Parts: sequence; C-alpha cells; structure tokens
Amino acid sequence: MIIGICGGTGSGKTTIARAIVEAVGEKKVVLVEQDSYYRNLSDMPLDERHQANFDHPDSLDSDMLVNHILRLKQGLSAEMPLYDFKTHTRSDKIEIIEPKPVVIVEGILIFAEPRVLDLLDVRIYVDTPDDIRLMRRLKRDFTERGRSFERTLEQYDRTIRPMHFEFVEPSKRHADIIIPEGGQIGVSVEILCGLVREKLSQEQAVK
Repeated sequence: MIIGICGGTGSGKTTIARAIVEAVGEKKVVLVEQDSYYRNLSDMPLDERHQANFDHPDSLDSDMLVNHILRLKQGLSAEMPLYDFKTHTRSDKIEIIEPKPVVIVEGILIFAEPRVLDLLDVRIYVDTPDDIRLMRRLKRDFTERGRSFERTLEQYDRTIRPMHFEFVEPSKRHADIIIPEGGQIGVSVEILCGLVREKLSQEQAVK
C-alpha cells in the first residue's frame, strides 16, 4: 500500500508521517520524503541558489522520485539522495531505502505531480491554517537551517505563498482524507494507523 501525505509547508505532514512509522513499526513501513529529491544546484553561485523557487514542481527531480516509488512497489531497493538545505546541494552520501509492505510518500507537491498521484493508493491532505504554517516555517528555518527571519519572510512572500495557492491548495481536491491540523491529530494518526494495520493483516491472511 502506497500512502501519500500532502500539505503546505509547516502543515505537520512530516510529523504525521513519522508518527505512523513509529506506531506501526519501521520493519513494516518505509518513509520517502519529497524534500530529498530537490535538484542539485551546485553549479549555481550561492546567492542565486538562495533566490531559486523551491516551491515550484520544476525544482524537484520527479523522474527520480517516480522511479524510486516504482522500484519499492516492485520489491526493489532505491538509493534516495540526501539534500543539504543550507547550501541547496545534494550530499555525496545516499540513503538506501528498502521495500516494505507500506510506503509513505510525503511532500508539499506530491499531489501536483500526476505520475506520483497515480501511484498512491491512499491520498491524505493535512489542511493547516496559513498563520500556523508560517510560524512553524519561521521556527524551522531559523533553528534547523540557519536562516534569518527576514530571509524566510522574503521567501514566503516571493515564492512559498503564491506557489501554495497555485499548486498545493488546488491539489487538495485529490485527497481521499483531509486532516484539519490543529484539531484531533492524535485521533487522526490512530485512524490512519488502524488503516495500515488492517491492510497488513489482510496481506498476512492471504499469505
């Protein structure tokens, strides 16, 4: 079963995805984060990298992401790249992801890429108010990526907000389940875990 978890930046989708992995068990669930598939901008000057639009679908290597999801679906491992958000470049290191009964794919633009969308058995959208998402993004960029509040606000106004309304928000219509973040997240996660466990039980029964 391939589950897609989508939502705007700071929506809480990664937290929910990791909570499912932890609850169900890493031996049964593999997490694929779309953030790992940003294109390598090492050939650009650093100042130009900072000005790139990372909220547009073209900023992602969707060919590689689709290939890796297909490999996992076929029972094959994949070499997931590791991305450095401070320099906007790919690391020389990779992470080997192994096929497991449940694959969770999460990212802001996974519903905006038709090829990824078609591979998803369950589509979940985390719907979080803009002000909450912005506060979370400011905190994350400052503490984890060494960026100033001013730089994050400038990026939010220049690309994050307009791209959210152009690509992310409209993709919500593809969701099977919409989670209103800020509400009963624990309940939502437990329901999703129940769905995953039921699928695993059905597969075990078939075997």
